[in-house]
Amino acid sequence: MARPRTDFPSPAAIRALADSEGRLALRVTPGARVESVELGQGVLLIKVRTKPEDGKANQAVLGLLAEALGIATSRLRMLRGATGRDKLVQLEC
Repeated sequence: MARPRTDFPSPAAIRALADSEGRLALRVTPGARVESVELGQGVLLIKVRTKPEDGKANQAVLGLLAEALGIATSRLRMLRGATGRDKLVQLEC
């Protein structure tokens, strides 16, 4: 059974949360029941189903963010927060 497609905020709304240097603050929830991307107060709230083991959740976060922005995962770089829930990602667009 296929998972339902996640509804994302518009790429413009996501980019509006980034600072002038293209850095985007994320608050991540790994191991969630459903994957989602939501706009928060100055941060992007991302939920992924993947458990935080061996960096798999970080890859899932970058993949979901790239899908929401409509860009390749290789155009995103995690600057800070590889082991925590609060992350900082560089958008290379």
